[in-house]
Amino acid sequence: MSHQILVALVAFAFVTSVTPGPNNLMLMASGANFGIRRSIPHLLGVALGFGAMVALLGLGVDRLIAGAPRLAEALKWISMAYVLWLAWKIAYAAAPGTEGAAARPMSFLAACAFQWVNPKAWMMALGALSAYSAGVGGTLVVALVFTLVNLPSVALWAAMGQGLRGALQDPARLMLFNRAMAVLLVGSMLPVVTGH
Repeated sequence: MSHQILVALVAFAFVTSVTPGPNNLMLMASGANFGIRRSIPHLLGVALGFGAMVALLGLGVDRLIAGAPRLAEALKWISMAYVLWLAWKIAYAAAPGTEGAAARPMSFLAACAFQWVNPKAWMMALGALSAYSAGVGGTLVVALVFTLVNLPSVALWAAMGQGLRGALQDPARLMLFNRAMAVLLVGSMLPVVTGH
């Protein structure tokens, strides 16, 4: 991979990783509700899970799914159902330290698994692989670059959420924030359902 291609890949990885999407919205909500320290497993799960997804797709999993249109359609609806469930959990999360506040940040494994039902992750991975990878070596470079660029990008969203914690000490404000994050999370899935 030439230097110019590598620079373009890093720029693509940064722009797609730092812009709003399901992962970033959930990390912002996690940072606001639990703080960045408790959100670290979630952060690592997003970065490492996405890198693993890119590698597996580039090594052939994408062709298996493309060859099974029913599986692709099922994944779309499983994605939507899972995001709706996550949005519900975010919208009705009790404020930390209050009665009924049994919520926990997303675990490392759950965040890794979420990449497989996250439509933005699929678009990012397939776009990067089609534009920047050539063979196994190129696939592994794309996966590594995304992992390295993704981690600070998603950490920024959790940090922004933590930065809002002071303003969200009031349970009513936190509830409004959580519900707004839930609506944005569901809204981020509309292009998947509508096909636009």
